[in-house]
Amino acid sequence: MKLFGKKKEPEPPATQFDPAAFEPVIRSSICTGERVACMRERNTGRLHELMLIRTDEDLAAFCRRYHVERREIKTIY
Repeated sequence: MKLFGKKKEPEPPATQFDPAAFEPVIRSSICTGERVACMRERNTGRLHELMLIRTDEDLAAFCRRYHVERREIKTIY
């Protein structure tokens, strides 16, 4: 039993992205290995960074929040 546990911050509501206009991608750094989940505009290529991916649990949370399948996500460097 923890008396002084760390409170979890509530997750902000997910912004809805149109699948016809946006595609999910993971931007990965070659040097540091840092991974960021993004939505990329299909017509312009502009990235909208959404969350930092540290573990597979973070990636699963991203998939649940934005209703995407893991196989749909591309990795860009």
